[in-house]
Amino acid sequence: MAHRIIDGCVNCWACEPLCPNQAIQAATPHFLIDPAKCNDCDGHYADPQCASICPIEGVILDGNGQAVNPPGSLTGIPPDQWATAMSEIRAR
Repeated sequence: MAHRIIDGCVNCWACEPLCPNQAIQAATPHFLIDPAKCNDCDGHYADPQCASICPIEGVILDGNGQAVNPPGSLTGIPPDQWATAMSEIRAR
């Protein structure tokens, strides 16, 4: 199933050159994945390259609509502990 990029993408260009199927294209207001070209990098890589490089949590969804990099996956801070962690960082 094809991946999808949603609002929140900052157009950083990290994913576009990594796509072996050239399914990712610059668009406004964010990058888009052509579902006719995206095959989750099957036959090329074990993991979707767009998701492995994306620096923004929650903006790439799998074919089931689930975030590939859900909130907390890149920072290691679960969403329910984010406010506490930020308070501790500010207090330093």
